[in-house]
Amino acid sequence: MELILQITALIFSVIFHEVAHGYVAYRLGDPTARDANRLTLNPLAHIDLMGSVLLPLILILAKSPVLFGWAKPVPFNPGYFRNVKKGVMLVGLAGPASNLIVAVVAAFIYRIFSFGGLPGLFLLNLCIVNVILALFNLIPIPPLDGSRVAIGFLPSRLISPYLKLESYGFIIIFGLLWLGALDYVLWPIASMLFRFLMHG
Repeated sequence: MELILQITALIFSVIFHEVAHGYVAYRLGDPTARDANRLTLNPLAHIDLMGSVLLPLILILAKSPVLFGWAKPVPFNPGYFRNVKKGVMLVGLAGPASNLIVAVVAAFIYRIFSFGGLPGLFLLNLCIVNVILALFNLIPIPPLDGSRVAIGFLPSRLISPYLKLESYGFIIIFGLLWLGALDYVLWPIASMLFRFLMHG
């Protein structure tokens, strides 16, 4: 049951994250996500069989120290933005910001209603999963959202070489996670933020 709650929390969180990207892009004038019917929380529109279900399940069953997953990326077209750099940055920030909102809401409901049992366990999982997703996605390694934020600060001549890292991005990220290289930065911040949200 705990496994089901963890996977459910992860799937909902990555879907909400992707919809946030599309919604902000839409508000900035880009109809791409809307036209692709991706501005919906319907899981069927977003679930990637490997990234949303099989890989997280395999990692959990294998008791991996890394829980990794993704939904189908919501498409957007920066050509619609008046200010391309600013637009890409805002779309990139939308995903982590949405995860922080979910984490705050889950913690608020847990603290106000003092849920126990399975509802309480789900809210705890929902909070910590979203805290980790928000912080993890802010890492400035393409294709993570942090790279979109970084683009907003980079000189134009450096953007193309920087984005070429995307071909190796997931290999770099998974390697860093597996080796525990991010534990010294990511986990202490996530743990501190989680404790603050849950206990004040």
